[in-house]
Amino acid sequence: MKKKRWRLTEDEKEYIEVVAAPALSVGSSRANSRHRDTEDYRGSAAMDEEEFMRRRSDMYRRGSNMSEASFLGDVEMAQDEMFSGPMSESVPTAASTFAYRRSRRDSTADFEFYDEDLDFDSEEFADREEAVFDELDEQDELERQQSFDAADTLIEPELNGDLEDRRESQDSYVRRPSKNRKSSGLSKSSRGSRASAESPLLRRHHSGGSDVSGGYRAGGRVNQKIYILTEDMTIVVAGFKTSMFGFALYICICVLTAGVGYLLFRWLPKWYVKIVGRSTVLSKCDWVVIENQWGEMAVQDLSIQPFGHSLSAVFGHNDKSKFLEYDEYDDPIMDDLRILDYRYIRFCFNPLKDKFVLGNTWKDPTWTNADAITAVRAGIDSDEQEHRERIFGKNAIEIEMKSTMQLLMDEAFHPFYVFQIASIVLWSLDSYFYYAACIFVISVVSIVTTLVETKSTMKRLREISRFECDIRVLRSGFWRYVESSELVPGDVYEVTDPNLGQFPCDSLLLSGDCIVNESMLTGESVPVSKIPASDETLDLLNLSASALHPDVGKHMLFSGTKIIRARRPQDGDKDSDTEAAALALVVRTGFNTTKGALVRSMLFPKPSGFKFYRDSFRYISVMACIAGIGFIASFINFIRLGLQWHLIIVRALDLITIVVPPALPATLTIGTNFALGRLRKKNIFCISPQRVNVGGKLDIMCFDKTGTLTEDGLDVLGVRVVSRPANRFTDILSDASELLPGANYERDPTYDYNANKAILYTMATCHSLRIVDDEFIGDPLDLKMFEFTRWQYEEGSGLGAGNAAEEEDDHSLSPSVARPPAGLEYDLDEERDTPNSKRPIELGVLKSFEFVSQLRRASVVVRQFGDKSGDVYVKGAPEAMKGICRPESFPPDYDDLLSYYTHRGFRVIACATKHIFKLNWLKVQKMKRDEAESNLDFVGFIVFENKLKPTTEGIIHELRDADIRTVMCTGDNILTAISVARECGLVDKTAHCFVPHFVDGDARTPLAKLSWESVDNPVYQLDEHTLKPLPPPAEHDSSLPYDVSNLRNYSIAVTGDVFRWLVDFANPKLLQQMLVLGQVFARMSPDEKHELVEKLQSLDYCAGFCGDGANDCGALKAADVGISLSEAEASVAAPFTSRVFDITCVPEVIREGRAALVTSFSCFKYMSLYSAIQFTSVSFLYASASNLGDFQFLYIDLLLILPIAIFMGWTGPYRELSRKRPTASLVSRKVLTPLLGQIVICILVQLVGWVFVRQQRWYEPPVLDRGHSNSQNSENSTLFLLSCYQYILSAIVLSVGPPFRQSMRHNLPFVITMGVALAISSYMLFDPAPWLYDLMELTWISPIFKIFILVLGLGGFCCMYLAEKLFFPRLAKVIGKLIIKVRGRVKKRKEYKIVMEDMRI
Repeated sequence: MKKKRWRLTEDEKEYIEVVAAPALSVGSSRANSRHRDTEDYRGSAAMDEEEFMRRRSDMYRRGSNMSEASFLGDVEMAQDEMFSGPMSESVPTAASTFAYRRSRRDSTADFEFYDEDLDFDSEEFADREEAVFDELDEQDELERQQSFDAADTLIEPELNGDLEDRRESQDSYVRRPSKNRKSSGLSKSSRGSRASAESPLLRRHHSGGSDVSGGYRAGGRVNQKIYILTEDMTIVVAGFKTSMFGFALYICICVLTAGVGYLLFRWLPKWYVKIVGRSTVLSKCDWVVIENQWGEMAVQDLSIQPFGHSLSAVFGHNDKSKFLEYDEYDDPIMDDLRILDYRYIRFCFNPLKDKFVLGNTWKDPTWTNADAITAVRAGIDSDEQEHRERIFGKNAIEIEMKSTMQLLMDEAFHPFYVFQIASIVLWSLDSYFYYAACIFVISVVSIVTTLVETKSTMKRLREISRFECDIRVLRSGFWRYVESSELVPGDVYEVTDPNLGQFPCDSLLLSGDCIVNESMLTGESVPVSKIPASDETLDLLNLSASALHPDVGKHMLFSGTKIIRARRPQDGDKDSDTEAAALALVVRTGFNTTKGALVRSMLFPKPSGFKFYRDSFRYISVMACIAGIGFIASFINFIRLGLQWHLIIVRALDLITIVVPPALPATLTIGTNFALGRLRKKNIFCISPQRVNVGGKLDIMCFDKTGTLTEDGLDVLGVRVVSRPANRFTDILSDASELLPGANYERDPTYDYNANKAILYTMATCHSLRIVDDEFIGDPLDLKMFEFTRWQYEEGSGLGAGNAAEEEDDHSLSPSVARPPAGLEYDLDEERDTPNSKRPIELGVLKSFEFVSQLRRASVVVRQFGDKSGDVYVKGAPEAMKGICRPESFPPDYDDLLSYYTHRGFRVIACATKHIFKLNWLKVQKMKRDEAESNLDFVGFIVFENKLKPTTEGIIHELRDADIRTVMCTGDNILTAISVARECGLVDKTAHCFVPHFVDGDARTPLAKLSWESVDNPVYQLDEHTLKPLPPPAEHDSSLPYDVSNLRNYSIAVTGDVFRWLVDFANPKLLQQMLVLGQVFARMSPDEKHELVEKLQSLDYCAGFCGDGANDCGALKAADVGISLSEAEASVAAPFTSRVFDITCVPEVIREGRAALVTSFSCFKYMSLYSAIQFTSVSFLYASASNLGDFQFLYIDLLLILPIAIFMGWTGPYRELSRKRPTASLVSRKVLTPLLGQIVICILVQLVGWVFVRQQRWYEPPVLDRGHSNSQNSENSTLFLLSCYQYILSAIVLSVGPPFRQSMRHNLPFVITMGVALAISSYMLFDPAPWLYDLMELTWISPIFKIFILVLGLGGFCCMYLAEKLFFPRLAKVIGKLIIKVRGRVKKRKEYKIVMEDMRI
């Protein structure tokens, strides 16, 4: 259908230019959002099935972390890969693991200052805007091919960055008609803009004096939602100006309420904003309100400074603008620069897009020019440096330190301490001066202690993050020393400066070479090699993306990483004649660097959302309600008794301080703090204390293999070479002298040793070792392999530029050289008496293609000194060889031999080679990887032994006995992984393990078909739809190797490509079944490990991950409990770091987590019971206008409750892990039923004492004083002494022992405290000294009644103890069944348990 064209009046055109165009640029992109998950695509009413499938197969799938799209999969060198090479690739996983991709289940759907319903999401608007795109033909098609980048880093969920960019590029025509713009196009887009003006974009807040029309503000948008992928955080930014009337009203409220209003506005900032703020468009606002998905709100001032530079100076050029003709009006001059810094993330306001944009996405246009490296080496001038420093800020990770007064105010104005202060004032008014003074002293000490700890923590964090030094920088054509904080993007500095120990910013190496230690970022201490960048590197550099391109990583020098060695360009290098130093280009500074992101994650950890903390405050609110009821009842009673008003109010309010004890919140952390201390003694460190309690709820534990379950170092078992021309494998050769004998008489004349020579040369040259201080550093596997050869290695100083001629001067090259050991210097295969026979073997490495985990191989181009030809040597995963070697070079038993070794847990690396007859420098430099690694001849296997760590098997069995599922997640070969899993008990040795493989298609084929076969006997298979065992064929003898009965205990092992297919294309139910049954996940990239943890969590597993911290950073961060085996700082790799390099730390963390969780519950229940006991005592006394005395309160709170509550948490964890798990819900019937039952027992015990004392002949009633409470009476003495026994003995009842904690007798301080408390209380009951008698305001009690009080207290204890152990648990079950009957529905069970029940055979 032909679309109508609209003619516009001049007024309409002006309206579009001023108002509608910015709205169009912001709002028009929702219809085609690429950021959404595939599930969202399914649910889109605007998308048919064909479109959905096209996007799913052709595009990066947001519902899963496609390994090809992440530099984790491409670059990270993992210890658990078939061939590891951390030296060769260098992007730390930590650089992207802060793109924490776990689904934001804790997200708050509603934002106070944003209404998503009023956003542009109507299909009608999308239809109206179609006219805009009619003329984008080829340009549109080209842009459709571009992968989104800035959207990866900064995404507005309601908008689509890709579509938005297209419309924004079109907007330039709408706003500024150009000679290149067709008039018809103007009319079309104008129509769309006109339409956009008729529907609201975002909710606008009406306020006095604001020009609001139909949800629009004439100047633009007033708020904006932003999703920051690297922080996994959604924020809303709303603009405001200060209303003078509102501010005056705020001052009046604060003054008239004597500061109470100030406190309320401080605790509830949204009220402050609604009174003081006047909603304003973002382009004109003075301050903004920022709210994140967890409901945290911040009021932030904008930094507005005069600018006078072009738009592109701040935001760079759009990559897609290359498809358009340049128009200078698309890059206007910005008069003002509006900067917003939120949590050290800088946003700059883009006036064309009418929104805030991340400030770290800028890229200098000269970096993408033709000969970019040469251009950037000139550096920048001083004026440009000043200009860029204003945009990007100083190159300093400077953590703002609050002043002591600010910290004091923050602490003192916390609701907890305000409640304390109010209570102290209340007690003082009631003449409880001693008690008020003691509580005041304790509060001051607590505030000061917290203040000192906060200051010291922030100081330590500043010391870790802050780095300053003098840097030699090229400025305005001259070299000069400047402070590192003055560096800006585009600066060129010297890396080889001897004063430089670590890198001050993220930068690209331009010349020379470096070896660095990135353990601060990755937790992996294996050194990493860096090589100079090229023009292609700068072109691939995308600072707006969440992940670096794999080819950029090996040139990137990350801020905070330590320099092991930096070398200037050596003789023969193309830069050696012009440069005497290694140079680097600054690309990111300050908090925009990788180190900055890590520090930011430490400063602003994500809320854990753990139920215990949420429920505890819910329970406190319930207690407050009970206090309110008591307040009303007491108020009425006191009026009835005719007490004075001040006494009525003070007494009634005092009841609230009793029911909600001020120390209650503090008791939540007692168990955790003790657990942290015990873990620290065992060399396990934690930076997220809340995760300790979470450790007590773990359902599943995932382990990396190499370095975690098995030893780090691998010993070479031997080499299996392909003998020619028989094309069969030789026996295993366990020594280099057997591989290539050094004398003719030792060699078999009928045997061709070329394959032996090739595999030996591969081991000697194809590695990532470097030499620092005369020692080899690098991957342990490479080191073991090279040591096997006993060769010598001389690291080169770089490759010479040579010349373009066919023949070049060999002396212009200085490559790395490998030489054989003494006695084997000459090649015996050379003809005798020829010049070559007298020439020693010197293998020069002309070019190396480093290990990439995606390809799973590495290669080198090598030439013998003096030869005109050369060889390519490749080593890598055996699976990777089939696609690059000639089929006829494989022996017929290739798969059988590989299976033989991998089944037995050996690690196998395959080697291949090819000869290049004419090889010169120019040809080597032009050689691409695909060309080098093709048409190869397979030459043999290198077999490594990978031994289990001594503690592994015992720990796995301990976890399995505790019903904690254990899973292996590795990058190694699947058969090797299964073998290790069986050896350590992770997989049942007598049961079948099924492995899937593709029958039709591959991991990228939506309709691929899988076959699940037993790894021991392919006759046994699983149903591809249900994953249940199929019956074996009738003719098959099922007695060996495993009988059919063992099918009931089967498990599944999955490779990374199958995992990827199951996540992307399989039926969700099949994926769930695989996740529940899968025990081994092999050939998993770092990104896939991360995703596996997330998928397990989606089944309601509380998941842990234990790894070495290098390539596991993503999984460690995503896991509920991540434990890194690393010497790196505990604050970087994972919440927990163990410096004991085995998995003994895992049960320790679980044990301490369970103990901490149970302790927190016990302490919380005890404090609740304490408040209930005191509430009961005071309520009985209030009936006759009496109360407890000043020193009675002091004795109870300070000498009984405080030490008991503290030492109750001292008890350590039980030595054995139980199959039972502690509850984590305070509001569950298992917790509330015993607690309420204990409260009832305590009330009944006190009621008996209160009733009986009133019947005694010696009973001394309280004297009614209308202006003062009389505490010296028989009721007071009886209830005080009786309650003392309740306080003490209830602690014994609630002190939980096995199976989560040790028995109480192991807690010596607690036992002593209980003994002393009982002794003092009994002393006061039976024979107190006169001074104590008077101090405690006691009255005379008959000896018989004293025994009655003791018996009543002990009897109450027996009832409480028996009920806690026998009656209340049964009652809780009965109540649970009644609730189910009443509600008609059962409690929601964990998803994985439901799946497991469905899977039962």
